[in-house]
Amino acid sequence: MDVRNCRRCGKLYLYDGSPICPQCRKEEEEDFKKVKEYLYEHPGATLPEVSNATGVSPEKILRFLKEERLEIVGESNIILECERCGKAIKTGRLCDECKREVGTRFLSYLDDKKLRESMKKNEEYAKRKEGGYRYLSKDFKDDEKK
Repeated sequence: MDVRNCRRCGKLYLYDGSPICPQCRKEEEEDFKKVKEYLYEHPGATLPEVSNATGVSPEKILRFLKEERLEIVGESNIILECERCGKAIKTGRLCDECKREVGTRFLSYLDDKKLRESMKKNEEYAKRKEGGYRYLSKDFKDDEKK
């Protein structure tokens, strides 16, 4: 059983993979719903307009944007920038180009790691084989009778 303090309110809760407690998550979802409904009725509203109308802080609305739960519409965006290259973006933390590049590098790293693990297993197998022992299947006795 893993008990942690909520990152938002500080209360203890039974950790379930989220850094905030169930009550704070519920409040977060209610705030998101307010923002989403307001934007549905007022597409293209600015950050201050949405914040004033819903009572949701601009910081929280920005977090919703960075979590890719909201997206900026239109061409002018002075709010969100790619955290890697600084290019203006509409949602998330990275532009599409940086996402692709980071993803490719990550997959390359995973492939390299798998290759190293595979080579290590092959070396271990070769060492065991040199020792003169090997695993025989349970069907070995049945094979002898044939």
